[in-house]
Amino acid sequence: MSVAQTSAELASQAVWPMDRIKDHVEKIGSGVTPSGGAASYLDAGIPLLQSQNVHFDDLRLDDVAYIAEETHGEMSGTKLHPHDVLLNITGASIGRCSFVPDGFGEGNVNQHVCIIRLTAKLDYKFLTYCLSAPWGQDQILSSFTGASRQGLGQRDLGEIQVPLPMLIEQQRIAAYLDASCAAIDAAVTAKRRQLETLDALRKSTIQCAVTEGLVKSPNLVETGSQVVSKIPTGWKLQRLKGIADIRYGLGQPPAEQKDGVPMIRATNVDAGKIIDQDLLFVDRDELPLDRNPYLKKDEIIVVRSGAYTGDSAIIPTKYVGAVAGYDMVVTVTRAEARFIAYGLLSGYVLEGQMLLLTLRAAQPHLNAEELGSIIFALPPSRAEQQAIVMFLDTKLAEISSIESIIGHQIATLTAYRKSLIHECVTGQRRLTDEDLRQMRQ
Repeated sequence: MSVAQTSAELASQAVWPMDRIKDHVEKIGSGVTPSGGAASYLDAGIPLLQSQNVHFDDLRLDDVAYIAEETHGEMSGTKLHPHDVLLNITGASIGRCSFVPDGFGEGNVNQHVCIIRLTAKLDYKFLTYCLSAPWGQDQILSSFTGASRQGLGQRDLGEIQVPLPMLIEQQRIAAYLDASCAAIDAAVTAKRRQLETLDALRKSTIQCAVTEGLVKSPNLVETGSQVVSKIPTGWKLQRLKGIADIRYGLGQPPAEQKDGVPMIRATNVDAGKIIDQDLLFVDRDELPLDRNPYLKKDEIIVVRSGAYTGDSAIIPTKYVGAVAGYDMVVTVTRAEARFIAYGLLSGYVLEGQMLLLTLRAAQPHLNAEELGSIIFALPPSRAEQQAIVMFLDTKLAEISSIESIIGHQIATLTAYRKSLIHECVTGQRRLTDEDLRQMRQ
């Protein structure tokens, strides 16, 4: 959708006249890279805001860079003022916006962040809500499509149109949305904490089941191992290479295409599951004849390098016959495969062993020999292993069901927040001082 189309659609929805941002600004402009680049950054000094510091809800300064007073003086044209609206104009975070709050103090921005300094007719909070609304983001991204590859420029931003009620109306809307969005954001934060709690429950449930079994207060014996200090009587510690075969996937796969044989890569492996997002395919006829690249049911794929190193997933029926990309494949031969799959997701394996193995180099990496050295606590019979698997299947399905409900609730709250902003800043929902008083109670 072009800027003109977005603006025309917005004009049909707003009860107030539309106007361009550039007609109500004192300044639109981005910063520059300080002389010396990142080498000039300090541990303390004047905050230099970059794109990672500008978010929709606020400015996040936990990883902010600092520059010297002298450098700040050299960048005098982009010194921050209270109520400046800040907008990310390059990269993956393009369009994120916030504003400089009262009491922020001295600060500056680099070339990835644009300062929009307003005149008296346009309220800074009202503009921030307009830019964060879906139609505001549409205009920003449409402008970016026609802009240089470096990002949005002053001319592009100045053409963005927003509704323009009287200033007192803008301020009433902004105050109402501040209170409403704060309540919604608090609810979303609480929901996300619930998800964190459920994730912790999932991890502890797996850890307990694969190291202590299903017997309440089991009789535990010392192992003499730092990996698992105690295990139930009759259990043994086994290295993966003693109960499974390990092979590599396609180190140099054939060219990717839109259809053919699915290829499972690191990005398709997510905490025990294979996900379809960005799934790629290869031509079966181009697969190497001297290899056995095809995946079988209940084989386990383990990521061998990069940010996802150590993550794993068992192969479901849906992906039987797919091939593994640059990863490793574990074929369990002398244990219950799904028990080992759960073990690979447990804390004593992931954090207690794999993480230590991958920390030896700047780039996380795991090879077959190292993977084979991983120690597992193993029940003596497959029947007991299978019982543990069935227990975990049931418990984790219950957790996943609750997570799904909470995820839906978060999506509903997020959608409501967007629609509320849209209705208020376009005037579809007219607000009174009484609305504001009730919201603040």
